[in-house]
This record gives sequence, C-alpha cells and structure tokens, in this order.
Amino acid sequence: MADIVNLNKARKAAKKRGEAAEAAANRVKHGRTGAEKLNDRREEARRRALLEGAKRDDKPG
Repeated sequence: MADIVNLNKARKAAKKRGEAAEAAANRVKHGRTGAEKLNDRREEARRRALLEGAKRDDKPG
C-alpha cells in the first residue's frame, strides 16, 4: 500500500525548495563574497592613503 502524504506539507516543501533555488540564483547574479568585499575595502583604504600622502600643503606662511 502507498504511503500517506500530507499534501499541505508537500506543497510547503516544494515552495521552500523553489525559493531556495531562486535565492541561490540571486546570490550568484547579484552577490559578492565576503572576500571580494574585504578586498575592495582594503583597496579603497590603500587608495585613500596614497591620495592623502600626495596632497600638497599650500598654507601661506
């Protein structure tokens, strides 16, 4: 004899699987890894330090 299946639970499980797949696709499409974000922050800090070091002191006197 076949197993009894709760259709409400089956629908919820299918919806959850679909949402998880969509979320994974969105992370690939839009997301960046933590390492990429950290690398960008380090590059920005290095660029700012370089810019600060190149500023001229044009104060009279």
